[in-house]
Amino acid sequence: MTRSAWKGPFVDGYLLRKAEAARASGRHDIIKIWSRRSTILPQFVGLHFGVYNGQKHVPVMVTEEMVGHKFGEFSPTRMFYGHTADRKAKRTSAPAAAPAAAAPAAS
Repeated sequence: MTRSAWKGPFVDGYLLRKAEAARASGRHDIIKIWSRRSTILPQFVGLHFGVYNGQKHVPVMVTEEMVGHKFGEFSPTRMFYGHTADRKAKRTSAPAAAPAAAAPAAS
């Protein structure tokens, strides 16, 4: 469910202060944030943020296309390494394929 339009977008107060300070200083340092729930505003375009995903700060450079989205959308919290059944199938099929390919070359 989305937030009511009359309430406006949600942004943590400390995040606005950090962004304004970074824009005023003109430096391009990464701004570390923990607020994944905050909405990206047009004032954030061009700034670099480090969005915390529970383990580390993932670098996110804000572009115009990101305005209106949440910071958490650009910092995945889970890593998919693949299915273990796929790995087992690859291990068992790889040795069987190698001797068959080597036999015609020896003839």
